[in-house]
Amino acid sequence: MARAGSFSMNRRNSAWMERGGWPWLAFVAVAAVLPLVLREFHVHLLTEILILGLFAAAFNLLFGYTGLLSFGQAAYFAIGAYACALWLKGPWPSLPVGLIAGAVLAAAAALVVGYLCVRRDEIYFAMVTLACGQLIFVALWRWREVTGGSDGIGGIPRPPLDLGAWAVSLAPTLHFYYFTLAVVAGALYVLWRITRSPFGLALRAVRDNHRRVDYLGLPMRRYRLAAFTVSGLFCGLAGALFAPYQGTITPVLADWMWSAEPVMMTLLGGPAVFGGPVLGAALITLLKDFVASETEYWPLLVGTAVVLLVLFLPGGVGGAVRDAAVGWRAPSPPIKAGDAGEEAV
Repeated sequence: MARAGSFSMNRRNSAWMERGGWPWLAFVAVAAVLPLVLREFHVHLLTEILILGLFAAAFNLLFGYTGLLSFGQAAYFAIGAYACALWLKGPWPSLPVGLIAGAVLAAAAALVVGYLCVRRDEIYFAMVTLACGQLIFVALWRWREVTGGSDGIGGIPRPPLDLGAWAVSLAPTLHFYYFTLAVVAGALYVLWRITRSPFGLALRAVRDNHRRVDYLGLPMRRYRLAAFTVSGLFCGLAGALFAPYQGTITPVLADWMWSAEPVMMTLLGGPAVFGGPVLGAALITLLKDFVASETEYWPLLVGTAVVLLVLFLPGGVGGAVRDAAVGWRAPSPPIKAGDAGEEAV
């Protein structure tokens, strides 16, 4: 019986590896080793890449898997950031509780806004999400008693992580990086499982032909609303991580220009590849850091580079890497006897 159970466990592990477990292990291993050979500034930059990668992956659940282009996802990122910041500055600061509060409040806001938005299609959906996002931006800007208005919230602490027997300080950059890596890796894994579940297959069907899905009697709008809510939850989680990472937040996080960030990251990395948005977040963050250190006209150069990459790599960098890997692993077609004879001649 023990051998049978062990054999069954090995088969499940092998199947998990074949379905995509190796990329996850490689991602976690590389992300865990990199800080050990980099300077503190670069570790700080890697933390930002992880947070923005989660933000872009949450957006891509709507864009790449459901076919909905939203220009208001920054609003839920900002709600998560403000909720976590207010909790951390309260009488019982706890980072895990702050992350949960930020994610839940962002999901609740996304549920309300999504109920109004999913009734529209294409450009009308995008415009409604933009309008609702700007309403949240104005609310954060005007509600000075709670949000600090245009000044935002500063001095956001990083309270120690209580593990029962001991407490781990998250003030050092390296400690907070590994905490962020654990949260982001877990969140990305949950998103990945969602995209490969029956719910994820239904979202793909809605993306490919939502009218046929509606005609078949499936609740198309409910699927859209569920995707919108889940996307808002993970956007809020990314924002909740961003608050203690940055230490200061302002209503600019809810502005439509911040909503353009995950759009660019997803297009650059590739919406058809799950890890594409994370790759796009890394490329854009590193490109901004490099170009900004060389010239003050960095927005023009970064925008030009992104446009060129999107034009010449319509599937994104991640799509190009995937196609190259598939072509490399694909077996060559068998040579027929007649073909071999002709070649010999």
